[in-house]
Amino acid sequence: MNSSGSNQRKRNFQIEAFKHKVVVDPKYPDKTWKVLENAITQIYNHNSSALSFEELYRNAYNMVLHKFGEKLYSGLVKTITLHLQEMATSIEAAQGGSFLEELNRKWTDHNKALQMIRDILMYMDRTFIPSNHKTPVHELGLNLWRDNVIHSSKIQIRLLNTLLELIRRERTGEVINRGLMRNIIKMLMDLGPLVYQEDFEEHFLKVSAEFYRSESQEFIECCDCGDYLKKAERRLNEEIERVSQYLDANSETKITNVVEKEMIASHMPRLVHMDNSGLVNMLIDDKYEDLGRMYNLFRRVSNGLSTIRDVMTSHLRETGKQLVTDAEKLKDPVEFVQCLLNEKDKYNKIINLAFSNDKTFQNALNSSFEYFINLNPRSPEFISLFVDEKLRKGLKGVSEEDIETILDKVMMLFRYLQEKDVFEKYYKQHLAKRLLSGKTVSDDAERSLIVKLKTECGYQFTSKLEGMFTDMKTSQDTMQGFYAAYGAELGDSPSLVVHVLTTGSWPTQTNITCNLPAEMSALCEKFRSYYLGTHTGRRLSWQTNMGTADLKAIFGKGQKHELNVSTYQMCVLMLFNSADRLSYKEIEQATEIPSSDLRRCLQSLACVKGKHVLWKEPMSKDIGEEDAFFVNDKFSSKFYKVKIGTVVAQKESEPEKQETRQRVEEDRKPQIEAAIVRIMKSRRVLDHNNIIAEVTKQLQSRFLANPGEIKKRIESLIERDFLERDNSDRRLYRYLA
Repeated sequence: MNSSGSNQRKRNFQIEAFKHKVVVDPKYPDKTWKVLENAITQIYNHNSSALSFEELYRNAYNMVLHKFGEKLYSGLVKTITLHLQEMATSIEAAQGGSFLEELNRKWTDHNKALQMIRDILMYMDRTFIPSNHKTPVHELGLNLWRDNVIHSSKIQIRLLNTLLELIRRERTGEVINRGLMRNIIKMLMDLGPLVYQEDFEEHFLKVSAEFYRSESQEFIECCDCGDYLKKAERRLNEEIERVSQYLDANSETKITNVVEKEMIASHMPRLVHMDNSGLVNMLIDDKYEDLGRMYNLFRRVSNGLSTIRDVMTSHLRETGKQLVTDAEKLKDPVEFVQCLLNEKDKYNKIINLAFSNDKTFQNALNSSFEYFINLNPRSPEFISLFVDEKLRKGLKGVSEEDIETILDKVMMLFRYLQEKDVFEKYYKQHLAKRLLSGKTVSDDAERSLIVKLKTECGYQFTSKLEGMFTDMKTSQDTMQGFYAAYGAELGDSPSLVVHVLTTGSWPTQTNITCNLPAEMSALCEKFRSYYLGTHTGRRLSWQTNMGTADLKAIFGKGQKHELNVSTYQMCVLMLFNSADRLSYKEIEQATEIPSSDLRRCLQSLACVKGKHVLWKEPMSKDIGEEDAFFVNDKFSSKFYKVKIGTVVAQKESEPEKQETRQRVEEDRKPQIEAAIVRIMKSRRVLDHNNIIAEVTKQLQSRFLANPGEIKKRIESLIERDFLERDNSDRRLYRYLA
């Protein structure tokens, strides 16, 4: 195939130009335009019903077809401009309130006219205008309206002032024609975002800022904080509603920013610190509605919420500090803890109801509580005493659900404690007393709290507490075995209940013995031989200071009572079976009860109103070494069973407190050493500061380790060849495997 044939096939198909020349009447464009111009005039004069739109469309079509599009377009601009200038004159002449109505009426007329003109000139709109880069008819009409009417020197300023004045009136309570406002604002928006912004919005925002600046100044001088916030909230809502009624939706953020800046941001410090009505007063008086309003308004401005949070935190820390250092409150540990719980409940409710349960406020509340609870070194002891009071008697008749709520609240306070091991020490002591005296309200509640502590602190924290419950159960089985073996032999002997306690699980007690009555002493020996016979390799030592007894007593006129007393009280009372009168010295010699315990024991038997089964001479509240005691023959009570409590200091005395603290410090040493060894085993080499930081972090769930004590433990481990110092850098330690 030759190349020339290939080229022929590739040649494009061409249409030849129409050779026959069309002759157009030279007057055709002018005549046709006159027809169209007249039609436009009739449309603007509301006489469009007589027009033939089909014919007009054809005329416009032909003008474009015959290349007279430019004449048609320029004629259109000129004609519309003339009509709009006439409209502008009419609008300018309108007086007072009729100005906007006239403007709205003319705008409606212009829009209708524009629609008809666009229909007539549709062919020009679709062909001539795009190819010649002209403005489309509708847009042209809007631009001409903007330039000849809205930007007319006599209309532009008047329109702006009229709109701003109407808004001012509406702000001062007058009712305005919102429908008319909506139409005029929509007109500005239809003319393009720039027209709306430059001819109205910028000025509107500026005038609004001045209005609210002045009004807020006026309000803040005469209103309290709550009323001011109500007014600010109302103004904010009014502006949001105004936007929804007749302004551009995009104006909402801008106008609300103006209100927020002028009414809230500018006055924040003054509002929160306002005398007798500011934030602190709202917190004190539980003004949930006002607090909620403040939160919702302040959250709209930068640093608003942090301002509220800082003032709340500062107030909370101050009141908390006063509470935990109040000498009166410290006299009653249960009342002290109840005040803490009440304070926590109060602020939980405020954060929940007023502050949308805001996590940052919850965190501020938690850090404040942790700060002031640990200002009082006795907080761990007091929280344990509170639990003790509740579990001994405070929860009687309370539903399981409510018990759980109280225990959860206690756990919440427990979490704030830095010295959780101190709480554990006291809790163990108090639990031991409850279990041994059978004074616990509910085993379920006791176990529930231990489960909560276990969840919070791990198995190690509660293993000994769980061991105490195990001992109580094992003791029941042991007693059944004892009576099964010796029951017949014991006959009419006093009944004996022994709790066998594992030394490691229970609070360490100094081994105090006293001289038991002969019948009891024989019974105890029988139990000892039985127990040691069934368990090899164990030792028993009696903790008489922890026991109780039930005594049957007959007084002077034959009154019979059953006295529930401590083991010490039993030892004292049994002496009076063989003596009418005994001196303090004689009782002390016969029983060998330690002096401090004996004084408390005699005090509860002879000095407590309604419970004095003994008389003493001379009568006084305190026990002296020269006192003498004898049975109160006239003792009576409406109850057959009478409980004689021991006068105890609910809180520890100073020496006891020192002893507990010492025991806690001793217990901490192996824990600190174990942490150091764990860290060094994994890190091998570490500098002093990092060891301190890591040990503190590891132990913080139990207590706040003292850097000085950590240093001592490091020295001790170096002495025992667990660690060594680096030869070149003395602050570096190495682990010795």
